[in-house]
Amino acid sequence: QVQLVESGGGLVQPGGSLRLSCAASGSIFSINAMGWYRQAPGKQRELVARVSSDGGTNYADSVKGRFTISRDNAKNTVYLQMNSLEPEDTAVYYCWARVVQSPFRPAYESWGQGTQVTVSS
Repeated sequence: QVQLVESGGGLVQPGGSLRLSCAASGSIFSINAMGWYRQAPGKQRELVARVSSDGGTNYADSVKGRFTISRDNAKNTVYLQMNSLEPEDTAVYYCWARVVQSPFRPAYESWGQGTQVTVSS
C-alpha cells in the first residue's frame, strides 16, 4: 500500500500565503503524476494543480498566477505554494498521486486524508 501524508494547512488572512506538502511512502516503483485537489463545503472536488514525472504542470484557471506546484522526485514529495490567497480558496485540500507499484501492474490513484485551508480575516 501507499500512503500520502499532507501537511501545511491552516488559517490565513486574505492576501496571505501557505505552503502545502505531501509525502508518499510505502511500496512505490514510480509515481507518474502528483497533485492537489480541493473540496469546499457543498461543492464537488476539483483539480487545483498537477505535475507529471517530467515536470509538466497544469493548473485550474482560478489559481493560475497565484499557486505554484513543484515536486521532488527523489523524496516522492509534492508541494503547493499558495500566494495571494482569497476566501474562495477555503477548502479541504487533498493530495493525489498516480502510483506504479510494479512494472507488471497498472498504475492506480492514491489519495491523502486532506488538510484544511481557511482564508478569513
